[in-house]
Amino acid sequence: MTVLGVVFRPQLPPERLRAVARAADDTGLEELWLWEDCFLEGGISAAAAALAWTERVRVGVGLLPVPLRNVAITAMEAATLHRMFPGRAILGVGHGVQDWMGQVGARAESPVTLLREHLDALRALLRGERVSTDGRYVKLDGVALDWPPGEAPEVLAGATGPRSLRLSGAAADGTVLTAATGPEGVRRARRLIDEGRESAGRTDHHRVVVYLHTATGPDAAARLRAEIEANGEDPLPEHGVAGDAGAVAKAVQRLAEAGADTVVLQPTADEPDPEALVRFAAEEVRPLIT
Repeated sequence: MTVLGVVFRPQLPPERLRAVARAADDTGLEELWLWEDCFLEGGISAAAAALAWTERVRVGVGLLPVPLRNVAITAMEAATLHRMFPGRAILGVGHGVQDWMGQVGARAESPVTLLREHLDALRALLRGERVSTDGRYVKLDGVALDWPPGEAPEVLAGATGPRSLRLSGAAADGTVLTAATGPEGVRRARRLIDEGRESAGRTDHHRVVVYLHTATGPDAAARLRAEIEANGEDPLPEHGVAGDAGAVAKAVQRLAEAGADTVVLQPTADEPDPEALVRFAAEEVRPLIT
């Protein structure tokens, strides 16, 4: 069955997170997703708070930009969340927005190489291994976690281009796709991911998560179009959905049929009532999705 989630966007002030997280937990929403966008809110700190305020909802961070993070720190924080909240934390890593990485002096000459090295080391550390590596970007000397997770958790990667999608298939446990990805984009991503999986000899399940621009209410269409155009994306019908629960459910179903395991509703930055959107997703959209 397709998993449904909603993003708590960091354009909202951090103090709004508790009410949204509690709404997600109370209504039975499966997943609440967070972003670590520069220079808004920290992904790990927000995830820890959301998990502590709730009992059952899974909390995803998509994505942690690897140029900002030493892999040992990422592993320590991930392991802590997984031990405190078993089965409820989902972490994805990615290149980060290159302009933002440049602003903080962390832009990598080869983002794909950095992501590969980070993924390999992170997954090994979370498996409880002692890691020594001398890569182009990731350098570890006999590093092991004192408190690794009881079971190795999945690590997702954000990807858009062909090289990154193949890398995600080979080196990650799942892939996060942006809201600019329509059904045909999901199919294309699946093909490239599978090429990477085949090259690495992987046969385990690979989860695909895709965001979906979503707006509901009387001004939904205008807000959605403005949001997509502000992002520099083409305002194509498959790049978002505005309407009632039936319309949103059909858009989710199309992405699922194209190969998405999880669809995460991405509200506009000016969403007037994020708690109501969570309730709408859980109580009205979820029952219509198979």
